Amino acid sequence: RLAPDTRLNPHRSLLGTGNYDVNVIMAALQSLELAAVWWDKRRSLERLVLGQILGFILNVPSNVSLGFVALPLRRKHWLAVRQIRGTYYNLDSKLRAPVAIGGEVELRAFLRDFLTQGLCEVFLVVPRAVEESGAWL
Repeated sequence: RLAPDTRLNPHRSLLGTGNYDVNVIMAALQSLELAAVWWDKRRSLERLVLGQILGFILNVPSNVSLGFVALPLRRKHWLAVRQIRGTYYNLDSKLRAPVAIGGEVELRAFLRDFLTQGLCEVFLVVPRAVEESGAWL
């Protein structure tokens, strides 16, 4: 739906392996009355109002491999973080199972670790009303 008049989908990898761009994620969230808010990494993570945020989507550098052979390439990879019954979990599809991050303090440290690596982007997943009011900050 994002590029109906094109033969090749400009929003995913040419090889058809996924690797969708942020426009696909934003459109999917909008269909659920949610929004992705880009986090300005110059801000302190302490300013986040975690009670207003449903989850996080991170775009992080990831190593490329063919089977057991690691290639000297890196590409971007999306991963999600969500709170379930008071514990935040890393829901990265490259993991065998979700990995518990912990509570709010551990979540902020987890996000800080990725942000200090450099080529990472963080998006907050919030209801549309929270996006419009800015209540996540």
